[in-house]
This record gives sequence, structure tokens and C-alpha cells, in this order.
Amino acid sequence: MQLVVPSLARLDAYADALKRGWSPDNIRLEKAAAEHLALIEKDAAAFIAHTDDREGLGDPITLPDGSQVPRLPGYVRWMWDGEFCGQIGFRWQHGTSALPSHCLGHIGYAVVPWKRRRGYATRALALLLPEVRREGLDYVELTAEPDNTPSHKVITANGGVLVERFRADAAYGAKEELRFRIRL
Repeated sequence: MQLVVPSLARLDAYADALKRGWSPDNIRLEKAAAEHLALIEKDAAAFIAHTDDREGLGDPITLPDGSQVPRLPGYVRWMWDGEFCGQIGFRWQHGTSALPSHCLGHIGYAVVPWKRRRGYATRALALLLPEVRREGLDYVELTAEPDNTPSHKVITANGGVLVERFRADAAYGAKEELRFRIRL
């Protein structure tokens, strides 16, 4: 499995995963998948262009409660083993390792259900970290629900250390979350 820059040549595989019920958003699930399919149908080239927004110039982000916040700089990579396997994304604020309270973590990932339990998320995070280091951050944070043991294993296998148990913002339902930190 490798990480690839999203491209028009691989977009059909991404769209197929969305149509099969996978979502790149572990919180907004079907709604996010439907939004991505609509954007792809409207303008596939623009959709691909927005997967790399290192200045945070794209449209605002809609949170689970429907509120909107400014987009942070970020980009995504697709997991690829000859076919689409999932996505991993990185977001940050220029000049600081800190994130605004509405952003649960620097890195998020989602593997398609039919490719899970193959170590792809662990490998994707390991492959992304060297890219992330080039942004000059001291650390990255990732969050996971307390019962999401597979994500805990992915994060700790890549040097993550549990730093706190906290309640997410009301926009995320004030659910309990775990915050992990990986020093860069």
C-alpha cells in the first residue's frame, strides 16, 4: 500500500467507494459522502484541486451540528494498493502546532470496509508523518473515541502517546474523546 496524490485518473475508484457506502468523514458519514459525490459530478477537476489546499482558501467546513468554520490549510492522500483503499488527511495552522477547539486533530483517516484489518491505516500514518514534519510543527494530535481500539493501535504504533481524555465541542455532540500526540 502506498499514498498517492488524488488525481482525475483515480477519481472513479474514489467515487465508487463513496457509492459503496464508505465515507472519508468518520463523523458526518453518509452526508459527507453525498456531498463529495455531488461535487465530483459538478466539477471533477475542481474537486481534485481542493484536495490540496495548503493555504486554507477553500470553502468553510461544515461541522456535525451544521455550523461552519473557516477551512484550515490541509491536504489529503489516497491509500492505494492497485485500487482505492481509503484516505488520510492532514490539517494545521501556519506557525503553530496548536489547533482551534473546533478541530479534533491534525490527522484523520478512513479505510474502506473491504480493505480493513490489513494494516493500511498504520502504514498510511507512517508514510504521512515524514511529509507532516516538513511543515515545521513540534507535534501532531489525533483523536479517537474511547472504544475505538483499532485507531488507538494505529496511533500508538506510530509513536502516539495518550495525552488526555476530554469532551469534544458541542458541535460534535460533546462526546468523550481521547487525544493522542505524536512528537515530530
